[in-house]
Amino acid sequence: MNEATVSKFSRSMSMADRSGRLLESLDQLEFRVEALRETATAMEQERESILEMVQSLQNGEREELHLTANRLLGRTLCVEVSVGTVRSSQQEDALRQATGMIDEIVTKLLQDTGCSRQRLMALHAACVTEAPPVAIDQKFQAIVISCAMEDQKKIKRRLETLLRNVLNAENTIKLMDSQKLDQAGSVNGSS
Repeated sequence: MNEATVSKFSRSMSMADRSGRLLESLDQLEFRVEALRETATAMEQERESILEMVQSLQNGEREELHLTANRLLGRTLCVEVSVGTVRSSQQEDALRQATGMIDEIVTKLLQDTGCSRQRLMALHAACVTEAPPVAIDQKFQAIVISCAMEDQKKIKRRLETLLRNVLNAENTIKLMDSQKLDQAGSVNGSS
């Protein structure tokens, strides 16, 4: 009976060895999860970049280009990549506030492009470490600092995209205005 009891409790591997292997497995899984998250984030950024390029191509005058750009835009918008972020309630609130502030500026963008661009630049200045050429929005900076690190990066990317889009729109308007002036000048000059 004593031998039966001993054989029940004999192990081929010590608990320390078993724990060590479990820790190794968890470390490997953590590495794979991080790589997956980085890949998904890169895919999100690629999607944003493609959308931006397609939208800039839509300014083309040829109908064929416009139709192709619309088709690509539709196909790109069908791709959804989402990387979830674990947030505390304070981080959720901070993200909601930061997003609300940006959305408010975007809403006002068509009414006053210049002022909205300056406001976007001040928000972006709050997200960068190097000395910005514009004043930093201190309130926005405090809110962004309260956000999760991944959300901080997304907020910064969104502001950079918005600023590029505003600049592209302003350049397109200037180009169209100069073309109208050139056309008006050639019409007046030929009369």
